[in-house]
Amino acid sequence: MSNLKEIRTRINSVKSTRQITSAMKMVSAAKLRRSQDAIIQLRPYASKLEEVLSEICESKEIKKEHIYSEEREINKVLIVLITSNKGLCGAFNSNVVRSAINLIETKYKTQLQEKNVDLYIIGKKGFELLKSKNFNIYKYNSDIYNDLSFNNVSKFAEEIMRNYVNKKYDNVEIVYNQFKNAAVQILTTEKFLPVEPPKPAEDENIQSDYILEPSKDYIVEKLIPNLLRIQFYKCILDSNTSEHGARMTTMHQATDNATEIIKDLNLTYNKARQASITREIIEIVSGAEALTG
Repeated sequence: MSNLKEIRTRINSVKSTRQITSAMKMVSAAKLRRSQDAIIQLRPYASKLEEVLSEICESKEIKKEHIYSEEREINKVLIVLITSNKGLCGAFNSNVVRSAINLIETKYKTQLQEKNVDLYIIGKKGFELLKSKNFNIYKYNSDIYNDLSFNNVSKFAEEIMRNYVNKKYDNVEIVYNQFKNAAVQILTTEKFLPVEPPKPAEDENIQSDYILEPSKDYIVEKLIPNLLRIQFYKCILDSNTSEHGARMTTMHQATDNATEIIKDLNLTYNKARQASITREIIEIVSGAEALTG
């Protein structure tokens, strides 16, 4: 009977776990819908802004190179990792960390040897995975998710932009998960600074007739910083949406696995109970035969 009791205890334990994972799946699904709406609404705006910038930068009338597109010798590098504050989302965070480490050890091997690679870690999980590694952590931030508004996120983008302008860093790259759908997140490495003007469309028949006031130089001066803020905000929203999608998928799989385990345990319990009943019957019959004999 003790064996049956152990199986019953385990069944109840797995059922409790299934209730938790199922509830977490529903919570993540609700959060996913909200964050998915935000990133879907932002993407057309960011795309159109890049298109306008491409048209302007293609012109030969631009008089000077913008401060954010200044090409320099790459001595000091900043890698921005966007992870989550919470776990239970599969390989979401570990994939970002592995990708960042691979980027540093291959593309920036020389800078790494000279200790000229800094990490800007967004999210608790990324910090927990990297704090014991031998990397320079310039800054760690987990409060950004408390207010995912454009104005709040822009502050962090502007800090990075100032460091680039002040020549603290010569190159800045962002590593994050780009949202595709609830089940698929695309691990992405994106150059943040210096700015590379978007390439114009290959279709030469498409022509835009913009009237630019006051001047192209002035517009580029204002447009590029705003594009950088939007790019950073988009990366944060992409990562946040991907996190909810990854957690929803992981909790869905965990719920299904718990259901399968419960089925197996119920089968084991029934077999053990049947064996126990059969053993008791044999003992009763054997005892009766012994008395009659």
